Order: sequence, then structure tokens, then C-alpha cells
Amino acid sequence: MKEVLTDKRIVVFAGHYGSGKTNIAVNYALALREKYPGKAVSLADLDIVNPYFRTKDSADVLRDNGIRLISSEFANSNVDLPALPPDTYAILDNKDMLGVIDVGGDDRGALALGRYTPGILEDGSYDFIFVINKYRPLTGTPEDTAEIMREIEQAAGMRFTGIANNSNLGDITTANDVLSAVPYAEKVAEITGLEIKMTTVKKSLEAELQGKIYKLAPMTLYVKQSWDA
Repeated sequence: MKEVLTDKRIVVFAGHYGSGKTNIAVNYALALREKYPGKAVSLADLDIVNPYFRTKDSADVLRDNGIRLISSEFANSNVDLPALPPDTYAILDNKDMLGVIDVGGDDRGALALGRYTPGILEDGSYDFIFVINKYRPLTGTPEDTAEIMREIEQAAGMRFTGIANNSNLGDITTANDVLSAVPYAEKVAEITGLEIKMTTVKKSLEAELQGKIYKLAPMTLYVKQSWDA
């Protein structure tokens, strides 16, 4: 994952339900910590759509690596309230901090990002990454995926700057599944005019895919159920 880090201070991940953005956000934050050991790194969970706030599943590994997790006080509880973590503004206010933001699924989840969009745009040093997964319902074609992307952009009030291809079938994903999704991701990039910033895979597939995929990003699956991330 360290090889695909961008040079932006704030990186926001959004996408369709179950695209796997939470796992990517956690791995990205950990890669930032590894590359910039002297920098403050925070991961903000803005997912108010999924009542389980899955980033909280990774609280221990984030804490052990000195990464601040910003999430609702109701995270992983049975209280389902649309409460946004106010500490997210710390990422905008502290220019020395590296921030990763995990946004809820689809346009409904992206509405939560809208509160912070003006500050992100004003800061200027950001990437807004669209996470795609060919194997999820409603995003099986590049055209359907691009339509969801436009809905998220409208809700967030911000344009995407790149794509993370996270096409997978959960634990049963094979190297061929990943390779078979490459033309799909390339077509999404062509339709949207966005660059594929990374193609993420679980680390057990890294050896089989090394050298076969551009900007390959091996990652550990920290979130308990990646389909719900």
C-alpha cells in the first residue's frame, strides 16, 4: 500500500455499499504511519449509514500504531444515531496532520461529507478516491458504476480525483477474479476521466499478481466483514 500513497494531506474514500472502502482507509492510514513516522495521522469514520461503524473494528491496531481514530461515540453500539464526530475538524485545522476519511456508502453516506467539503476544498491538498468493486450489486457494469459515482459527487459537493479498484469476492477471491476485473476498472476510468490510483488485493494474492497489474496495492483485511465495509 505504501507504494500507491498520494502526495495529498487529506485522502477521502467513498463508494458503493460493500465496495471495501473501510479496509482500504485503514490500510492507507497504516501505510502513512509507516512512510511518515514523525507525522500525526488520523482516520475519521463518517459512515453514519452503517450502524456498526466498521472502522471501529480496527481501533486496536490503529491505536497500537499511533493513529488517531475519530468516530462517533456510538460506534459499535446498539444506538443508531446520525451523529458525526466533531473531532473531524481537527484534520482540517491542523495542517501538519495527515488525514484519512472513510465516507458512508452511496449518495446518502456522502451527504455526511458535505459538512466538511468547504474546508477540504479550501485546504486544497486532497484526493477524493472512488472505490469500485465489479462484483457488488448495482456496480457490475462500468456505466452503472459511473452513475453511482456522479450521485456521490453531487451529494458530497466535491469531484472525485481518482479510482481505487477493489474488485473482490471476499475470502474466496482468486488472482483470476482480480485480473478479470481490470478491463472493467479501465472502462470506468475511461468513462469518468479518472486515473486508477490503485488496485487493491489481499496480501495472500500479492505474489501471483505482482508485475501483472499497474499500481498493485496489497493490504491486510482488518474489517471483520469486508462486504459490509
